[in-house]
Amino acid sequence: MNSWIEPLMPHLVAAPILLPLLTAAVMLLLGDARRPARRALNALACLLNLGIAIALLLWVNQTGPQSVAVYMPGNWPVPYGIVLVADRLAAMMLLLTAVLGVASMSYATARWDRAGVHFHPLFQLQLMGLNGAFLTGDLFNLFVFFEIMLTASYGLLLHGSGPARVKAGLHYIAVNLLASTLFLIGVAILYGVTGTLNLADMAIMVPSIAPEDRGLLHTGAAILAIAFLVKAGAWPLNFWLAPAYSAAAAPVAALFAVMTKLGVYAVLRVWTLLFAPDAGVSAQFGGPALVWLGLATLTVGAIGVLATHHLGRMAAACAIISSGTVLAALGFGRPTITAGALYYALGSTLAVSALFLIIEMIERSRQADETPLYVSEVEPDEAFAYPVDLMPPPDVNLDKDERPLIGQAIPAAMAFLGLAFMACAVTLAGLPPLSGFVGKVSMLSGLLGAAQVDGQPARVATPIWIMMALLIGGGLLTTIALSRAGVRYFWAPRGRPVPRLRVVETAPVAVLVLLIGVLVWQADAVLRYTLATARSLHEPGGYIGYVVSTQPVSSPSASGKAGLQR
Repeated sequence: MNSWIEPLMPHLVAAPILLPLLTAAVMLLLGDARRPARRALNALACLLNLGIAIALLLWVNQTGPQSVAVYMPGNWPVPYGIVLVADRLAAMMLLLTAVLGVASMSYATARWDRAGVHFHPLFQLQLMGLNGAFLTGDLFNLFVFFEIMLTASYGLLLHGSGPARVKAGLHYIAVNLLASTLFLIGVAILYGVTGTLNLADMAIMVPSIAPEDRGLLHTGAAILAIAFLVKAGAWPLNFWLAPAYSAAAAPVAALFAVMTKLGVYAVLRVWTLLFAPDAGVSAQFGGPALVWLGLATLTVGAIGVLATHHLGRMAAACAIISSGTVLAALGFGRPTITAGALYYALGSTLAVSALFLIIEMIERSRQADETPLYVSEVEPDEAFAYPVDLMPPPDVNLDKDERPLIGQAIPAAMAFLGLAFMACAVTLAGLPPLSGFVGKVSMLSGLLGAAQVDGQPARVATPIWIMMALLIGGGLLTTIALSRAGVRYFWAPRGRPVPRLRVVETAPVAVLVLLIGVLVWQADAVLRYTLATARSLHEPGGYIGYVVSTQPVSSPSASGKAGLQR
């Protein structure tokens, strides 16, 4: 890295939090009347956030699998001050959030940002909450950023109003307020037992907890896990997810796709730190429960995607399948399985986000005032809405509507939507050649390795074989459901109008689908990255050591690296 850039890099750990916070404040000062300025500022901030996320990922990836960057905003030592930690997992999730943020923001500028007030400030506050939750190194600030994210999501979910959004929004708010209460109770119990809120410091305390307090430690962790699992969409706590996500505006639902992964991230981060293999009698506490909850969530999601004909609920069910798959894989506590799950999470989240955007464009074809699917003598109007002159010569065999029976052209809008829908469906179903297949094969390979001990079946391999069956069976049910939807919306309808699509709407979908392809193209590099990430998670000594050994500096102006050591 260039010498002039290196001194600036430490401060980038705080930038994903400060940038959206300052942007939201400026947009509130501008007022809602200056919507074009807000829109331009939101776009600029999202692009800068994407650039910062890329820089952080490259930075933490350059010094080996245990690369961790620690930043102390208040220059207080651990565990007394706030600490921000950027490791491989946090950087990966920051980049995923930034990509979805840019795509959702671009799509919203077509018309959705005008459906209500304060869309752009709420959008930036949502990004701030997500980024902060991925970067924070202590439980209390994890709660703070969760609440910032949830407060912004309440407004975004209700954006555009309407009875369906209001009803789903009230349920969403009630469930998440209950989860927040459980969050605080769990944090209070853990603080009472360990005497600290810093996750790395807490991990050091866990092995030495007195036997009489061990049950209280496990109780606090279990209560905290319930709050995380609500956000992750785990069964039986996911009844709110499908109504809320399907009722939200398309760009909002596309951004919400990463929120379930935040719940999974919180479970993974806390569980791997507090209950690592060297945590004494508490080692791997709750691992079997995570596996069975993940398997139940995967099963419910697969049944849900097959049982519904509503495209929005179908996409929400796919998000549930993704969360269940990752949760179950994480519970086994094996780096090879976790690496495949992280890779799968990237592709499935991109696909779910793109699917929410595609669904909104598909639904426009139900509008009666659009151009019919096959018309003649109509000039093209907008991008990707090109009606085709299909008037045949007199000697061609025509159907009753005087259209040729063979060789009817597909309008560009429908071709684009159909291909994008197919790419998302193939990814979510885990079919070759896209990233869902690569992720599932990687998980299956890890599961097969875990099921064998010196060539003999493991004594407790039942969850492993169930997981393998559900990965294959869930993919089959998803294939059937999404194929049925594709036939219904792209093949069977006759005379359905062509939706009018703008480049600002189609470009985000195209980019998300392209990134799914990039995951396949660079599968080896991405899997190496996720494997290194998984190993550092399941062997958290490096993370803990970096955090607790970081010392405040006496003169930030002299060193230029305030509160950071690597």
